Amino acid sequence: MNYIDLRSDTVTRPTPAMREAMAKADVGDDVYAEDPTVNRLQEMAAARTGKEAALYVPSGTMGNLASILAHCQRGDEVMLGDKSHTFLYEAGGISALGGIHSRQLTNQPDGSLLLSELEEGLRGPDSHFPPSRLISLENTHNRCGGTYQTPAYFRQVSEFAHSHGLKLHLDGARIFNASVAQGVDVKEFTQHVDSLTFCLSKGLAAPVGSLICGTREFIQRVHRQRKALGGGMRQAGILAAAGIVALETMVERLSEDHARARALAERLGRMRGLVIDMGGPATNMLFLSLAESVPMSAKEVAEKLKERGVLVGVVGVRQFRLVTHYEITDAGVDQASAAFKEVVG
Repeated sequence: MNYIDLRSDTVTRPTPAMREAMAKADVGDDVYAEDPTVNRLQEMAAARTGKEAALYVPSGTMGNLASILAHCQRGDEVMLGDKSHTFLYEAGGISALGGIHSRQLTNQPDGSLLLSELEEGLRGPDSHFPPSRLISLENTHNRCGGTYQTPAYFRQVSEFAHSHGLKLHLDGARIFNASVAQGVDVKEFTQHVDSLTFCLSKGLAAPVGSLICGTREFIQRVHRQRKALGGGMRQAGILAAAGIVALETMVERLSEDHARARALAERLGRMRGLVIDMGGPATNMLFLSLAESVPMSAKEVAEKLKERGVLVGVVGVRQFRLVTHYEITDAGVDQASAAFKEVVG
């Protein structure tokens, strides 16, 4: 069965153009910095984000981990959101591998952190405290419904961080979704941060990899962390070639995913058995819950949807996450809507 797979935008498969580029990629040994395709991808990523340099890594999790390890020493503290991906879904790597303490602040509905809470969370020069070293933001924000923050917000946090001698890191796994949704260049966000990661294998549909971007000196330090984490790759240009195509062809079309998420939300929101969470989709994510009248759990509903050719993410006892991407067409929205109608009414 060919499924309508709404579990995540990570399920996207490389486009025909990506497969062709991968087959023809000029490669070398990237550990020696001799893979011309990787080098080109890194140069493109740096230019696209307005940074001096970039480094290709196998995953966003490694990108965030290597970045935080490069910013902080053992015993330092990073302030981040209590719903951030780094805190919830990255295996506690900053603590387990870096000895870095996390101070979790409350994520607001749009994924932001209040400046007042950042101020309150800031550690002074007291030997009882781990020293504050870094603030980490996420844009778009996964667990806050695919919401985004504005460039003005990033400027405010950047001014706060730098006035107190802190660095600012951005988990920008889906930063291009935030850029497209607001109709602004991605540099409007990235100019305010000291480092960022972005993912190629989500909405941009490349098969593997993320980029870390920052100053040349920072990327040199991150390169050492990538090595220590086992992230050095050899003829990685075969993978990087798909990333180049992704940056060239897949960014602007993200608006189509956002439109289909809104269309899906409109259809599902009219059903008695469903409740749209978090105000509806800001980008390509839709969170929804079962109404009290539905006697089944989300897992049970998901099984029935699967029988009808639709896959959804179960993120709570009665909650789902649906994510649109380039493989979800208008017909897919129709099929998903019809399946939900059959199962929950």
